[in-house]
Parts: sequence; structure tokens; C-alpha cells
Amino acid sequence: MTGGRVLLVSVGAARPLSWRGRSVPSGIAKTPVQGPVEVTRLGLSGDEQGDRTHHGGPNKAVLLYPNEHYSAWGRFTAPAFGENLTIAGLLEGDAVLGAVYAVGTAVLQVTQPRRPCYKLAAHHGIADMAVQTQRTGRTGFYCAVLRPGRVAAGERLDPLVRPRHGITAAEAHRVLNVDRADLAAARRLLDHPEVLPASWVRLLRTRLDGHLDDQTDRLHGSSGPRRSGPAAGTFTIDIRSSP
Repeated sequence: MTGGRVLLVSVGAARPLSWRGRSVPSGIAKTPVQGPVEVTRLGLSGDEQGDRTHHGGPNKAVLLYPNEHYSAWGRFTAPAFGENLTIAGLLEGDAVLGAVYAVGTAVLQVTQPRRPCYKLAAHHGIADMAVQTQRTGRTGFYCAVLRPGRVAAGERLDPLVRPRHGITAAEAHRVLNVDRADLAAARRLLDHPEVLPASWVRLLRTRLDGHLDDQTDRLHGSSGPRRSGPAAGTFTIDIRSSP
């Protein structure tokens, strides 16, 4: 089981971002801090989320982002993706959903990959930034806090538990967001609903019924280009015969 190391610990206050002629709150702009930081069940001390409906909460308390991705992007400096922990040695393809790591005096559990949204575009001033992040799979992943404690840069992410199902954050991201017609993979994920958010379970089951979700609002914001369909948020397509 792969471990890793914390390079930066970062927090930020929620601030308004300008997007398509409107103001949206976001805590994506973060700054590295020196020394140990308290980690609670709801995240790092001094950190905020602008939208508590889609960000934060016990299952998305801490966002981790692999430093290895920055060389691939070639134009950003950590923590450019709003991460709390910039890490090395632990990629999305290593992070099994439900895996448990000790870091500092805290214990974290991998819960889900980050689903990129338009606030990445607003933060960076790049219209398709969320789309690029989704397409490349360089998303980062969230952790729940099983044991509150203190975390500092330079500390190890020591593996404690690796679930046998082997479903990684990278695979969950691929099936949920990219290869959305891969129904065989969707069924494999649904074999382990306990490791998925309830909303994702419902979404995947809806796909198996032949209804593909619309990602426009998440990737582009409500003023972005919209795909037509029978109802907001979904459209019908015959994907049930996919292998």
C-alpha cells in the first residue's frame, strides 16, 4: 500500500469570484501556512468553503492534490487547485476509496475524487479549466477525518488500512465523469455502494436505466452552454447496450 508525504498545508477564507457576470463565493484561493494546523472533523482550522452544499462537510473535509501534477500542468504553483494538502507519492490511482492514512496526529480516510467545477475556471481565468482538469484526471481527492489532530508540512502519510475492493479515486473519477457510457464499470462500482456517496449511487443507477446526466452546470456554471434534454440535469440516450 502506497504512502506519501505532505509538502504544503494550506487554508483560505471564502471570497467572491467573478464568473459570467455574477459573483460566486469560493474558498478555492488558499495560502500555505507554517507549522502544525488543527484538523477537525470538518476540515482544517482557518479554512472555509463558499458553498457548503457542494463543498466541505465530513466526507469532504480535506482536499489532497498530488504535487506531481504541477509539472504536467506546467503553469501553476501549489496550492493552485484549492487543496488543503499538497502531497507527493500518492496519486489518484494509488488512493483506494476507504483507505486510511495517519498523518501527523490525525487519521484520514479517502472518500472520493474531486469533481471539478467551474470555480476552477473562475479562479484561474481559463474558461475550460474544469473541463481540462476532468479530462486529464488530475483532480485530487477528498478525505474524511477519522481522528482529529494536527498536521504539518513534511509529515508522512502512513498507510493503515487498504480495502480489498481496490476501487481507486482515479477509477471512480473515470467512470463517473469521463467514460460515462462504460456501464460495465458502473456496475462494478455499484457492487460496492458503501464506498460511494449516496448521490453517486443514484446517478449510476440512473445511467443503467438509460438516462445520462448533464454536466453543464458543474463544468460551466449555470450561464454556460447547455445541452438540450427532456429535463434539467439529465437527458435520455440509449447506453444500455454498451459493453
